[in-house]
Amino acid sequence: MDSTSLFNVKDKVVLVTGGAKGIGRMISEGFVANGAKVYISSRDAKACEQACKELNALGSAHAIPADFYKLEDCKRLVEELKKRESKLHVLVNNSGSNWGAPYDEFPDSAWTRVLTLNLTRVFTITQGVTPLLEAAATEGDPARVINIGSVDGVRVPNLETFSYSASKAGLHQMSRVLANHLGKRNITSNVLACGPFESKMMAETLKNFKDSIVGAIPLGRIGTPQDVAGACLFLASKAGAFVNGAQIALDGGSLCMAKL
Repeated sequence: MDSTSLFNVKDKVVLVTGGAKGIGRMISEGFVANGAKVYISSRDAKACEQACKELNALGSAHAIPADFYKLEDCKRLVEELKKRESKLHVLVNNSGSNWGAPYDEFPDSAWTRVLTLNLTRVFTITQGVTPLLEAAATEGDPARVINIGSVDGVRVPNLETFSYSASKAGLHQMSRVLANHLGKRNITSNVLACGPFESKMMAETLKNFKDSIVGAIPLGRIGTPQDVAGACLFLASKAGAFVNGAQIALDGGSLCMAKL
């Protein structure tokens, strides 16, 4: 029961959606650096190729670009993965988008766009790769689905990002529903409710409000690549084999801080 074997992900096949940038890139690097074979997918083909070029200096990374807004691209991603691999040990549903606008001006299109990527496509892709996940699952070491949620799906944020908060709250619940259904197929489903990390999505918010954001976190800092990669490595390894249906706050304690 040594830590080397408990947290080992060597030779596991991993798919990270949105794995070329931001939190997804942090997660991808964590898996690659620890011996996993990682597939990265997002609609930015150049970013996928560049990320893989850089990550291949550490291990094994491969790009399968796809626009998840398009159902046909989701199906193509699944078919391409099936051509290359007979098993998928870990699926990380990370791709997401945000939209901010005043309540009286918030557009209907923002709901379609954000919920499609943040919620509907998580189900679409998970459903599509389930046969590969089932093929990878063994007794005592199930296949894993790791969903990247948000503290804004738990609390009420100050920013006017209505569709984002709703989509992440829906994702958290769907992750639990999948845990119940897929658990019977020897596949776990868990969600990380992430706080602030350095990413393109958070860049403008951190630029304008970093001091107040950090001030609302008991640990007094924002998340690092090691924080999110470490949480995913735990969930994907034998150390996390019995964790199913969990919502793990990866936020430095911000959800515990009262606002008087």
